[in-house]
Amino acid sequence: MKENICQKKMNLVEKLGVHLEAREQLAPVAARILSYIILTGKRGSTFEDMVSVLCASKSTISTHLNHLQDLNKIEYFTKTGDRKKYFIINKNTIIQHVDSMISHWDQEREIHLEIKAYKESENNKNIKNEDEKFDLTFHNDYIKFIDEATLSVKELREKLTNNQFHI
Repeated sequence: MKENICQKKMNLVEKLGVHLEAREQLAPVAARILSYIILTGKRGSTFEDMVSVLCASKSTISTHLNHLQDLNKIEYFTKTGDRKKYFIINKNTIIQHVDSMISHWDQEREIHLEIKAYKESENNKNIKNEDEKFDLTFHNDYIKFIDEATLSVKELREKLTNNQFHI
């Protein structure tokens, strides 16, 4: 049973790692480290665990841990009487990602509003044949989607900033 859970975790570390490589523009090992830390949760991941589980050298893990700390993607804590560092995801990393999503959606919304306004005022007013007019349903629906998604993500961000989640 435990072996099955470990295999599922490692498969997910790999899948999430590939995703983070592209999204965060990280080196493959750094992305796997970040994935492993995310999937280990608030109990934290030790340096020794990562060397063993990720099958990378101590120097490679150390280099990428330092880089992820420099990027403020991870942080660590220590336990009384224990000399090990326990690495966890930095909550601000998630907040920054949410802020980036909101900014991207705001830009898309503005572009669609401009396109819609152009189609309404410049084209649809001057076209007599109804069949030739632009259908604005897509723009209306897409703007509505962006507004709802943004509101939902802003609520998530608020919960993160108010410490309503323990990542």
